[in-house]
Amino acid sequence: MNTVSCTLNTLLNDDVLVIEDQKKDVARVLDFNLPLEEYDFLKKHVKKIGVTKEFERVISTFKTPDNETPDGFKIECRLEANGVLRADLIRDISYEKNGKKRPTNVLYSADSANPYEVAPISKMIANLTCNPGIIYDLFINNPKANVGNLFKTRDEVMEEIGRILGPGSDISVELNDPFGKSDSELLEEAAKFREMLTDYRVVIKVPHTGPVTKENVSELLSGDKKLSRACTDVTTESAFRGHNLALMLQENGYRVNFTLMFEPYQTALALQAKPYFVNSFVRHRLMQSEMMDLSLKQFNATGNVKCIEAIRDMFLEKDYIAMDQANMDLISVKKMAEAILKYRHFDDAEGSDGLDGVRHNLRLFKNTNLDDSRLIICSMEGELNYPDIDKLLMEKEFEDLIHRVVITAEPNYLARFTSCNQVVSYQRRFMNAANGQK
Repeated sequence: MNTVSCTLNTLLNDDVLVIEDQKKDVARVLDFNLPLEEYDFLKKHVKKIGVTKEFERVISTFKTPDNETPDGFKIECRLEANGVLRADLIRDISYEKNGKKRPTNVLYSADSANPYEVAPISKMIANLTCNPGIIYDLFINNPKANVGNLFKTRDEVMEEIGRILGPGSDISVELNDPFGKSDSELLEEAAKFREMLTDYRVVIKVPHTGPVTKENVSELLSGDKKLSRACTDVTTESAFRGHNLALMLQENGYRVNFTLMFEPYQTALALQAKPYFVNSFVRHRLMQSEMMDLSLKQFNATGNVKCIEAIRDMFLEKDYIAMDQANMDLISVKKMAEAILKYRHFDDAEGSDGLDGVRHNLRLFKNTNLDDSRLIICSMEGELNYPDIDKLLMEKEFEDLIHRVVITAEPNYLARFTSCNQVVSYQRRFMNAANGQK
């Protein structure tokens, strides 16, 4: 069946003209496709075609070449009074230049602050996320990564990454200290990033704070670096510190990447902070579930209490329990582990792959009123994490939510899943044939 193609250019005739001083910018969108029913409506009402002030600002900000619109923006048109149709540019990382959709609805992101590592993947990602650990530990203070000590400050690193990524990718930058600074100081820090990266690209990454407060954060920095209170021993003020920071930044015009959601029960409350991104961590949760499951099975088979002691040691190391619970009785440890695994559906298809939290969070997104928010699936490792996520996203239940998902990992972790064994086999055959060998 033949289809009819209409564009903004189709509207132009002796009675419909381009606004004279906006001809150069209107030329950027004249090939923008209009559904036939929209064209039929507009041709009856449009007298002039122009662009919005925001359109002009975007074009100027990114010094966009003639006859193009930049990556990271969708084109929308609105009909104003007196028959003026104006094209607008709306920030949306699902789009490439000239308002074309990216190849897939699911988007990719990179966890890196290494410009040399970001460059090869820059055209494939719609977001980059980094925190102080990624910036300082993995790059600036790592001589193997920061070759020749070329980059010395966070600002230098972020400016270079912004240059590499261009306008199409958001850049999530985490606040250095959510505890010791006042709201006004945090806004000053965010403003520096907005000036550096533009308000179109900057996303402020805000961590959930839990039981950690301005008064006790020093415990994480000295001695055994353990917090003296359990992870659930929170005050209302401390538990919602991150939520309120996210809201404060959002109210001041920033998009927020609200992070450190490890259990799905955290997510609905996190969404009350109106984040642009909310995160679902998968790696450590799966590994710890596997450890608990194996230890419980070994105990049930042998009766060896060392298996439960190993779980208690893990609970202490991974902050499930505080130091004053180091001698928790083993019956309680066993019951706690069993309850955690039951909640995580570790014995059935819902969670045996460690992704019950992702499934839970996607269902939450079916019922959120935050139409522009997206779920970042993050923190992956091993041979199966990414393939299992890839399969999950093909489950029919979630087919209408794919456009809300961003997958993020270290660039090299994503890179490994571009390949497989048969690539080597075929390249061997092809290259030998090309060189005239049998």
